[in-house]
Amino acid sequence: MTEMLKILFAVMILFGALLSILSAIGIVRLPDVYTRNHAVSKSATLGVLSILLGTFLYFWIIEGYMNFRVILGFVFLFMTSPVSGHLISRAAYNSKVPLWEKSARDDLKDKEKHAKENMSQ
Repeated sequence: MTEMLKILFAVMILFGALLSILSAIGIVRLPDVYTRNHAVSKSATLGVLSILLGTFLYFWIIEGYMNFRVILGFVFLFMTSPVSGHLISRAAYNSKVPLWEKSARDDLKDKEKHAKENMSQ
């Protein structure tokens, strides 16, 4: 039974490493700041969370040692990474960083126009 659990935890850690590698490739290969930020905030977050969860479960179930620092890292990353990704994208948009020319649509353009109209009234 413990060998199966060790394999499961190793798969979780390797899955997290694979997602982290994919986010690094996304930073290099994607065309603009918005798609790069999306790649990093989604896949790196899930990758690091998978690594931390696999590590935590291994030490808790196999070794009998519960490390609260890993839990705190898990919670901190889960709470801050999506927020920081959103704020970076919002700051880039407000700084007028152009979208990639093949982007399908700009969802915030209409909202920004509507907000300016409401402020002028």
